[in-house]
Amino acid sequence: MLLILEVILQIHGFSMAQQNLGSDLGQEQSQEGEISLLDIVNFVRDSWKKLAVASIIGGAVGLAGWFFLGSYTAEYILLNNTSTSTASTSTSTASTSTSTYALDLVSWKTIQKSLPNLAAQIEEEGKEPEGQKQLYKSLANEQWWQKNVVPSYAISKADTKDLAGISKDLDAASTTILSLTIAASGATKEKSVDNARAAAKFLRTGSAYLQLRNILNGYESETISTVAELQKRITTTEVEMGYQLQRAKALEELHKRFPGTNSASGQVVDPKDSGAKYMPISTQIIAVNNDINQSKENLTRMRDRLAQIGVLKTFLDEASPLAEKTYDGLVLGDELLKIEMQMRAKLSKDDRMTQEILDQLHSQLLQVQARFTKGLEANTAPTSTKKGMIKTTAGGLAGAFFLMLLVLLGQRVWLNVKSGGAK
Repeated sequence: MLLILEVILQIHGFSMAQQNLGSDLGQEQSQEGEISLLDIVNFVRDSWKKLAVASIIGGAVGLAGWFFLGSYTAEYILLNNTSTSTASTSTSTASTSTSTYALDLVSWKTIQKSLPNLAAQIEEEGKEPEGQKQLYKSLANEQWWQKNVVPSYAISKADTKDLAGISKDLDAASTTILSLTIAASGATKEKSVDNARAAAKFLRTGSAYLQLRNILNGYESETISTVAELQKRITTTEVEMGYQLQRAKALEELHKRFPGTNSASGQVVDPKDSGAKYMPISTQIIAVNNDINQSKENLTRMRDRLAQIGVLKTFLDEASPLAEKTYDGLVLGDELLKIEMQMRAKLSKDDRMTQEILDQLHSQLLQVQARFTKGLEANTAPTSTKKGMIKTTAGGLAGAFFLMLLVLLGQRVWLNVKSGGAK
């Protein structure tokens, strides 16, 4: 019994010794793993010169990189001028003149979405101007237009909030574009200015091309769909007029059989109404002849419209190939106007129908040209500056500082590891 108690006490004593030893080792490791404030102060005192020198060198490298590798940014402002357009209809000699801006908010958003696709198509076909391939790669990116072409509105969003309670007319002013600021970068000051001018030129010529293509596509659709519709309506009118002629002939014969029923009625009745057959025969004859005359007039109008569409088709036969050769809308506009002038020179003085459709075409072509020449015009030269000096210098300074800090910390850890291994 005594022997058993002695063994138990020995085992208990051994376990207590192990626990005490583990506790001592844990405290020693915890003390070694902790970093005291004094260690940090000593580290900064020993290393601040190295950190300062590294930061200065990094700032100098960043500044040198800005001088030798930094790019210039040129800004070019295009004013969104107003133009006066005259609208008229073929059924009336009255015309109205309205003053409009070259670009409104809707047309600008449409152009902003379409121009990148046009630039990509030009680049793919290799039709970009010489030396501007890199620029057209940028122009083919939709993000470039959102970042580098900024419209200036008549009233900003902040002004709208302040003045919202004064007048509802400010809603229109808040979407009125006064100018477009185009920014383009380049390795040199001259290159950035050239890129800004080239981007502004593409904005004008590309936008003009897109609008001219819309006009031509609209005419092409009209020559297909409208012609079929007009032919259908002409046939229907001719059939109806045949019945009207038969009705008039029958009424004339009836009038001969009953010559005494000539008294006119003052009552206004629709000739197509069921009660019209009880009206005096002479009144019915007048009504049916009016219907015949109206049908003849409608046929004349529709045939004249067919003739005008034939003129448009002739114009398109010459214009469509030109639209495939150039993407410069202003050049294309000049060529289309030449075609229109050649067709006008062949007109006879009495051909009013052809003259009307050519006048309409001439007006649309001139509106596109005016919109993207005088409508979007710069009154100052591009200004080029080299930005980002402070940002680049600060970036180099911070980068060198943190790199040196990592190196010094790595050295301190390595020394601790070596000293621990030696122990």
